[in-house]
Amino acid sequence: MSGEFREPLRTCPLCSSIGKTLFYCLICIIIDNTNKAGEVNETVIMKLDFAGSVPIYQQIRDQIVQAVADGTFKDGDRLPTIRALAGEIGVNTMTVNKAYQLLKQEGYIITDRRSGAVVQCARGRKEALEHEIGKELELLIAEAKIAGISRQEFLELCGKIYGR
Repeated sequence: MSGEFREPLRTCPLCSSIGKTLFYCLICIIIDNTNKAGEVNETVIMKLDFAGSVPIYQQIRDQIVQAVADGTFKDGDRLPTIRALAGEIGVNTMTVNKAYQLLKQEGYIITDRRSGAVVQCARGRKEALEHEIGKELELLIAEAKIAGISRQEFLELCGKIYGR
């Protein structure tokens, strides 16, 4: 060997992904999910694709929204501190801060210096969300029509995804 440094392969203990570094594969992150009473809720596993095209802050935001939607995070649950989450997933604190700021702007969390980030189900956001969904659905419907997906197939797919 010509003195070339080779990183060892690493295996994720949760999903068994193998990569040269953590940045080339999906990485499973366990978030300590404690509610406002200090009781630990079920563990949330985040899978982040560091090599993908979706920004990390957006992946963090999307997975927290999904966890709120499926009931993993409930109204009043505390999220990990920015520093703690950044340390767990190995990203800059500004990345997590950007995700939390986006969640705050969208009404999914409130932040407070003493209690940190707390889940707040997005109250009063229905009309704005309906408008956003409508715009996105128009484009998806156009693409589905071009691909030859019938209205019935499209509605069945939407129902299946909504029911998850």
